[in-house]
Amino acid sequence: MDTSDIRQITEQFFLDNAMENCFWVDLRVQGKKVEVFIDRDGGISFDVCHKVSRHLESIFDVDLRYGEDYILEVSSPGVGSPLRLSRQYANNIGRNISVKTAEGKIEGKLTAADDEACTVETETTVKTEGKKKKEIVNHRINYVDIVEAKIKISF
Repeated sequence: MDTSDIRQITEQFFLDNAMENCFWVDLRVQGKKVEVFIDRDGGISFDVCHKVSRHLESIFDVDLRYGEDYILEVSSPGVGSPLRLSRQYANNIGRNISVKTAEGKIEGKLTAADDEACTVETETTVKTEGKKKKEIVNHRINYVDIVEAKIKISF
C-alpha cells in the first residue's frame, strides 16, 4: 500500500493552518494500526497532534484505505526514538546524545546542528608531564555518516 500521500496530506495541513514550525518525521503501518510521527520546533503539543489526527481521520473515513476499524495514532516520535531529521537535532541542542557511526560510538553534549551535520562535545582526560588534564573535543559528524543517534535521558 502506498503511504507517501499521507506525508503530503499532513505537510499540506501544516501549511494550510499556519503551522510551518511543525514537520513530518515518520509513518508506521502495521495491519490496521497507523502511527504518524510529527514534531515541532520547540516541541509538539497534544493539541497539534489532535488536530492532525482529526484531519487524517476525516480522509481515511471517506477513502477507507485502512477499512472501517483502523487505529490511528498521531504523536511525537518519543524520548527513546532515533533522531532522523536535522530539525530534530537542532531542537535538542544542549542535551546529551549518543551517536553511532561505522567507526564507533560518540557520547557527549550536542552543541550545534545545521543542515549537513551536528557537533558533539566530549570531555577526555589527557596526561601531560605526569598530570591529568581534562580536554574538550568537538566532533563534527555528518548526518550521512550516522547509523543511529538518540538523546540520552538524564534524571
